[in-house]
Amino acid sequence: MSTYVYGIARNSPALERASRTPGVGDPPRPVRVLSHGRIAALVSDVTEELRPKRRDLLAHQNVLTEAGTAGAVLPLRFGGMSPDDEAVAAALAEREEHYLERLQAVDGKDEFNVKADHDEEAVLHRVLADDPELRAMGLAQQAAGGGSQQDKMRLGELIVSAVRQREELDRTEVQRALEGAAVDSAPAPEGSGRVANVSYLVERVRADDFLTAVAAFQQANPQLRLQVTGPLPPYSFVE
Repeated sequence: MSTYVYGIARNSPALERASRTPGVGDPPRPVRVLSHGRIAALVSDVTEELRPKRRDLLAHQNVLTEAGTAGAVLPLRFGGMSPDDEAVAAALAEREEHYLERLQAVDGKDEFNVKADHDEEAVLHRVLADDPELRAMGLAQQAAGGGSQQDKMRLGELIVSAVRQREELDRTEVQRALEGAAVDSAPAPEGSGRVANVSYLVERVRADDFLTAVAAFQQANPQLRLQVTGPLPPYSFVE
């Protein structure tokens, strides 16, 4: 039997409230508080590898939500398991100072994730508006009835290159424009297929300021479609 880990918090009697929340598994396993010194892990037993079923995803989130009423929590993503309680205790002992530092860093804060994609028609208008030479080439081809196949290919290559440059610029701009309303940011690894995918650590008392900054950036950049998810537990700021 393995030990499933929900998250790590400061050791406190208030964590016992989270232990009354049903855990993952079928039937749900009791949640336990496994403490070491000044920190503790919320855990339960599991007999097999869990699949991300809705019931278990909700149970994982509910445990973290209940634990969060007692103070800051470092949430582990769904599916985090350790061989046994002894392995969890060893990790707590080895990284106690690190976890305390991270708990201090995320205290009173939530994560907001911002994903950005290009609106194809709007970004085309944007790159043509920003490049008079490229716009003139397009207008000249239109006046010539479309131009030769070679001309079309050349214009297409230039537009693709301009859109890629715009992607790089917008990726930087998304992070720069919003980080002023956040305490920290964590870009997702490249390869997501999006213009940008960035998580921000935001003070709860400034959540409205952050969302206002997102709305203002969206209005100023119609070539982008922004998707905001949050508030979330600070999954991206545990390490």
